[in-house]
Amino acid sequence: MDAMGIIFSNVYDSSMGALTEHRTSAAIPFGARYRQIDFALSNMANAMIRHIGIITKYNYESLMFHLGSCEEWDLRLEKTGVVILPPFATGYNGVYRGKMEALYTAMSLLEEATQEYVVLSGTTVLAAVDFRKALEEHIRSGCDVTVVASDTCDGDREQALAIRTDRDGSPAEIAVHYDAPKDWLASTGMFIISREKLLRALNDTVPRGKYRLERDFILEGFNNGSLSVNVYLHPGVALYVENMQEFYEGNLSLLDGKIRRGLFHTEVPIYTKPRNEAPAYYGKDSVTTDCLIADGCTMLGSCSRSVFFRGVTVEKDAVISDSIVMQDSVIAEGAELKYVILDKDVRVAPGTKLVGSPQNPLYIAKGVSV
Repeated sequence: MDAMGIIFSNVYDSSMGALTEHRTSAAIPFGARYRQIDFALSNMANAMIRHIGIITKYNYESLMFHLGSCEEWDLRLEKTGVVILPPFATGYNGVYRGKMEALYTAMSLLEEATQEYVVLSGTTVLAAVDFRKALEEHIRSGCDVTVVASDTCDGDREQALAIRTDRDGSPAEIAVHYDAPKDWLASTGMFIISREKLLRALNDTVPRGKYRLERDFILEGFNNGSLSVNVYLHPGVALYVENMQEFYEGNLSLLDGKIRRGLFHTEVPIYTKPRNEAPAYYGKDSVTTDCLIADGCTMLGSCSRSVFFRGVTVEKDAVISDSIVMQDSVIAEGAELKYVILDKDVRVAPGTKLVGSPQNPLYIAKGVSV
């Protein structure tokens, strides 16, 4: 595949609350054993994209630890493979005001590359996208840019970029930061563009104080007729995880077998860094109903409609429902959790009761004892 990839790891950090206090959005755990970057990186690896730049801003230590040498994705962490682009490597230490400015700091990577096309992706829309088909459709369309979209608009959620299409699937109208109705399509934050076109666009926009990809490049170019836009409709599941509430709902949505199978399937497999553990252990008096439980867990209490990451311990007589419990946390005997998110390495004392709500789950930060 004659394309390189660029992954934005920090785009929605500011809206993720305490989840990104010590990590990037890309490194947020998801689905009992994954990190959010696994989806973008796997999509590119499955499409044989081997040259990938990951743009970071801060709090990227856990991301780099997770990626390691990138061998789990059949990639290599090297100059011509996967390249991490933290601020100290680009000479830019400010807060990125938009994707175009973030891309501007990666100009040297783009200029030195030999691939004809660039696939851009964030890490907060989780989907198993076949970039091979998307690139083929992009080339066939002859357009300047292809927007990978999903049919998830419902009028209740602001979309970074929304598109209304004609009957033939071509874009008739584009809007940014819009609560689009159901007959519109929502951008997944994934785009395909020629490398030369992207370089010209960066030199034309960022020096003139235009920093936002969706607003200052795609919307403006479409409206003034200087940019032709194609839409590739992703036919599968797309989960938007751009704030704490969506993180909570997105994890619990995996309890629905249809959504789980739509996100994890053999056509576009999602890879992650393995952590070899013994199988989960269930005590003779434990009760688990409608849960997603990773390996290495010890389940001795009663659990329902919850997601448990690797190495979690639920002691005797603990009761957990509608909650997300991250790696290596311990819920002691007699504790009760409902509508709660426990980050990694949390210790819940015996008899403790923690209760949030479906619209405002209670979050307990990494390493805290309660």
